[in-house]
Amino acid sequence: MSGWRLTLKASPALRVDLRGVTPASLADLSLAEVERRPVGYGNAWVPLAEFFELEARDDDALVFDGDLARFDRVGWQLAGGRIRVDGDVGHYAGGCMSAGELIVNGRAGLLAACEMAGGSFTVQGDVDDFAASTLPGSMDGMRGGTFVVKGNAGARFGDRMRRGSAIVHGDAGDFLASRLVAGTIAVGGRAGAHAGWGMRRGSVVFATGPAALEVAATFVPALAAADVFWQLLARDLARHGGPFATLRTRRIERHLGDLAVDGRGEIIIAR
Repeated sequence: MSGWRLTLKASPALRVDLRGVTPASLADLSLAEVERRPVGYGNAWVPLAEFFELEARDDDALVFDGDLARFDRVGWQLAGGRIRVDGDVGHYAGGCMSAGELIVNGRAGLLAACEMAGGSFTVQGDVDDFAASTLPGSMDGMRGGTFVVKGNAGARFGDRMRRGSAIVHGDAGDFLASRLVAGTIAVGGRAGAHAGWGMRRGSVVFATGPAALEVAATFVPALAAADVFWQLLARDLARHGGPFATLRTRRIERHLGDLAVDGRGEIIIAR
């Protein structure tokens, strides 16, 4: 398998849909065939070569070079291989991916990692609203894998998340972990209003102490000790470094809820 480097020629006037442009789909194609690969542009189909200069690589990675803020669905349904973007990406990046690795050395738009089911997705910058969440009209959000945001996250991060780990090194917006079904969300900074609204199960960890959020009245302090569980969870989060590196050495306070929906989730605050 050979990889490809796609270098952006110029920012397009309309949004471009890059679904189907994955390492596996391009692996056995010639340069001419990759150049002719059609992508959605407005209500038409346009060859990749209209937007990118293409160059074969010695490894098996698919690399995009340039500001792809107008390019949506980068890594959509990725099922293996590696994609790296040296710049920003548009909406739905990493959506429905089930395996492989996606790295964005910039920021991502709306609905990043929506309904992600496996693999590893890292965004070095910020992500917009509804990351690690559901597609419009769907019931389940992120379902597996590891999603890491080195910057800040917008509102509704992890909405209806069901499984996996979603890590935010910076701040998160309003309604963090809203309607959380299961899985782990960790935040290195502060959260906006209504964190954990409607959550049923799962864990939300704050690494910066009580100032990180205002715990809702529908959460109650946990009385039972959770030392063994915390050591295991803290060790897993510590590998992400930054604000999570020292979690194993810190005491915690736990709050259970959201009792307004008979929830049995937990908010964990590292002190």
